[in-house]
Amino acid sequence: MTALDTRGPAHREPTLPARRGRTALRLLPLSPAIVLMAIFLVGPIGYALYGSLTNAALSGYRAANPDFVGVDNYTRLLTSGQFWQAAWLTLLFVVASAVIGQNVLGMGLALLLRNGPKRLGSVVSALVVMAWVLPEIVAAFTLYAFFSSQGTLNTALGWLGLDGPSWLILFPMLSVILANVWRGTAFSMMVYNAALSEVPPEITEAAEIDGANGLQRFFQVTLPMVRRAIATNMMLTTLQTLGVFTLIWVMTGGGPGTKSSTLPVLAFQQAFKFAQVGYGTAIATVTLVIGAVFALVYVRVLKPEVD
Repeated sequence: MTALDTRGPAHREPTLPARRGRTALRLLPLSPAIVLMAIFLVGPIGYALYGSLTNAALSGYRAANPDFVGVDNYTRLLTSGQFWQAAWLTLLFVVASAVIGQNVLGMGLALLLRNGPKRLGSVVSALVVMAWVLPEIVAAFTLYAFFSSQGTLNTALGWLGLDGPSWLILFPMLSVILANVWRGTAFSMMVYNAALSEVPPEITEAAEIDGANGLQRFFQVTLPMVRRAIATNMMLTTLQTLGVFTLIWVMTGGGPGTKSSTLPVLAFQQAFKFAQVGYGTAIATVTLVIGAVFALVYVRVLKPEVD
């Protein structure tokens, strides 16, 4: 025999239809946003996926009458050395300039703002934010002028009696990595400055009383408490850097040769330079999948904090 449910009506578990009704009511205010996302996000992604399965061209007969070729474009790119080189350069660009560069420098600047001289922090933060608020095309031409053979960097090295190299030719990836760090660090600085302001000072003071030095307090007390902000910022900077195109295209054009052709640059070249729109769309779709994988990893990291 089963025990009788002696709880009152207010304490009984809601039935499945009732739970579904409550869920529908909660989602009702979000319905306009869901519709807009379906139109402007899911729709273009679906259309791009279909385009990657065709042999569409930029001009000629295939521009108006593309044929469905299935996974031929994906088979072609997965067996292409040029694609794998672009994938490696993309990974290098994302890890060096976003995961390491922007996050480490952003955290350092945030610590400077909170613990350093106020006047120095104000000047540094103003310069960093100025780089972030510039239009991307303006920032790209500024950085091109900085790294070019007769540009600002080599001129400054000349004042010191040094002969600067042709940075954009000999070190194209290093140049665009440093440029992207300069361009995007301000966002990380502001995120980490806000996160550090939420760390209770009494906790760090207690650690100091217990004998912990500055590094120990930072790594053992502060970092664990801002772990969620770090993971969130890493996800945002990674996804933003994965799609960087204008900066690289203006500075190096993907060259010399293909030495700085990341996946977005390669997709643009294949679609609009060589008129192979279907193949270029397949490369862009793979880039989208890579971004989704990065996002899932970061969400997995954030999940214990959310729970």
